Amino acid sequence: MEALQLASSQRKVNKIFRFAASVIASLAIAGSIESVKASQLEINNTSRLTTATSIQVSQPKPPVSSVPPVTQLKATQQAEIVPWAIVPIVVVGGLAIFVPLFFGGLVVIGEREVGIVVKKFTIGRKGLPAGRLIALNGEAGLQADTLAPGWHWGYFPWQFAVKKEAVIVISQGEIALIVAADGASIPPERILGKIVDCDNYQDARKFLTQGGEKGRQVAFLTAGTYRINTALFKVITANNANQHGMRPEQLHVHQIAAEKVGIVTTLDGSPIAAGEIAGRTIGGHDNFQNGQKFIDAGGQRGLQEQVLLSGSWNLNPWLVNVEQVPMTDIPIGYVGVVISFVGKEHEDVSGAAFTHGNLVNQGHKGVWVEPLYPGKHPLNTKVMKVELVPTTNIVLNFTDRISGQHGYDTNLQALKLLSFDGFSFDLEVFQIIHIGASDAPKVISRLGSMQNVIDQVLRPIVGNYFRNSAQEYTILDFLIARSDRQVEASEYVKSALRAYDVQAVDSLIGLIIPPDELMHTLTDRKIAEEQRKTYEVQQMAQTQRQQLVRETAIADIQQELVKSEQGVTIAQLQANAQIQQATGEAEAIKLKAIGEAEGIRATGNAKAETYQAGVQALGEHGYTAMQMMQIIGSSNVRLIPDILVGGGNGSTNGLVDGLLSMILWNQSASKQGETTQPIYPRMPVTVPQAKHNGSTPVSIEFPSDK
Repeated sequence: MEALQLASSQRKVNKIFRFAASVIASLAIAGSIESVKASQLEINNTSRLTTATSIQVSQPKPPVSSVPPVTQLKATQQAEIVPWAIVPIVVVGGLAIFVPLFFGGLVVIGEREVGIVVKKFTIGRKGLPAGRLIALNGEAGLQADTLAPGWHWGYFPWQFAVKKEAVIVISQGEIALIVAADGASIPPERILGKIVDCDNYQDARKFLTQGGEKGRQVAFLTAGTYRINTALFKVITANNANQHGMRPEQLHVHQIAAEKVGIVTTLDGSPIAAGEIAGRTIGGHDNFQNGQKFIDAGGQRGLQEQVLLSGSWNLNPWLVNVEQVPMTDIPIGYVGVVISFVGKEHEDVSGAAFTHGNLVNQGHKGVWVEPLYPGKHPLNTKVMKVELVPTTNIVLNFTDRISGQHGYDTNLQALKLLSFDGFSFDLEVFQIIHIGASDAPKVISRLGSMQNVIDQVLRPIVGNYFRNSAQEYTILDFLIARSDRQVEASEYVKSALRAYDVQAVDSLIGLIIPPDELMHTLTDRKIAEEQRKTYEVQQMAQTQRQQLVRETAIADIQQELVKSEQGVTIAQLQANAQIQQATGEAEAIKLKAIGEAEGIRATGNAKAETYQAGVQALGEHGYTAMQMMQIIGSSNVRLIPDILVGGGNGSTNGLVDGLLSMILWNQSASKQGETTQPIYPRMPVTVPQAKHNGSTPVSIEFPSDK
């Protein structure tokens, strides 16, 4: 402390001495300047007079009486003293300038310069301390204080050497790095010197007295003009970067392009904690632009969690390295499941029902429960992994012929199956699956990636099902009932994948490739079936042809057919009418007969009663004879024949005579107009003899009415 006070008082004495010397030198220079001006004026006047004299000499001489003698004398005297008058003036002016500069220690610094002072020796003072380069207390050597633009006295050339350096100019869009040649040592755990308040390294004394550290500095200079003591500070700019083992672009303002992020790696700070792969996020350092705040806040060297977004950043390349990578792009039809390797300790939020992994909130280690939706996201892909999960239906092809653009089915091949009857055949399957956005984190937490879903879950489930199913059927049955096998497979796969939070939309059977020898059999069978179908088609054609001929013939006789059908209809109607009429007549006859029968019955009853009464009155034979006589009489029955033919007396013409008699009878009756019953020959009626009550029956032949 006493040394500092002594140095301060000594600086004050030096300043007073320099001020006094500056005043004296200024007065001397001012006088010399006035002398120089006067001499110059006289010289100018003399030159003008000389010129005028020479002009006059060249002209024709006027009369002597016209030239004033006094004027000529003065001109002649001035012309004679001009060479001798200049020498003392020059000597006096040189002394006036040299004496202040040499004996007054005058140093003039331009407006775009800075003076670097070197003290050659000192009297009665100790030298610089060991390990120090810059003098703070007037010691011999490079001085911490620089000279600003202007006049400076007391810097005698035999004691001081002043080197004029141009000011440091940093262009727009660039930065400059600082290397300090003197100061305290940087601690072993650090690689860059800390920032001290030294007016952007323009005050070397403050830098050294306030704990500035030698070596590379964490602070840097931005665009502008700086007066820096280059004896203490080496300034690295884009113009001289190659001389210091750097590239000029490293000293440009860092630009993060649009749609990119900057992944930061710091080269100074505290070590990263065990078990971590990146430094934790720390605020307050203005995106790594203030390196000292980053270090003071506990920033850790190495890969950082925090990223830089697009823009311009003033970054110290000795502290910060930036790698630009594209933003994480989640395309339409996908979600991104984030797997973070940094952050807070994981805290499972998946719930008790989900026992196949852990889900965490954003900012924690593990699989984030919320996926990233389509868009661009500024993620640090060095400490986070994003697994894309398709949320649209995707088709997985179990075949070598087709491969989806998603690339998940690259390792899938046609299934090789063995049927119940021992035939080996190939089967192509197309499986359609869907994963919901909310289920995507669960799927990734359980299986790790979409490719694992295909390789470790889907392929075994589909393959084993069809292998088991094929062994239950012959190959022909499998071929014939492929639609049934497809439906069964779809239901089975849906049920199996549901346990993995994957939705099976459908299972489709593609090509079935049986053995060649079986294919020949199937081909022959198919040809036979096709021939049978051909014959059936031909038969159907002939049948249709016959039908056409029949219809054509029917069309030709359609008119007659209509008449016939109408005649049949009319006949049916007439028959129905006659049936109805006959039914009516029959009913009438029946009723009439019933009535007549009743009348006859009544008449018979009456006659029976009369007969009973007559029998009782006349007796049976007497009443019968009377009734017969009444009948004969009422019927006009002749008891005596009109013509009697007989064969007696040996005559043989009885029959002829009888016939002739009948003819004559009939003719005579017709001529007279009588309604006499004609006589016909009749065969005699012989009534067999029968006994009736012991009496002989009476046989009577009556002529019948015609």
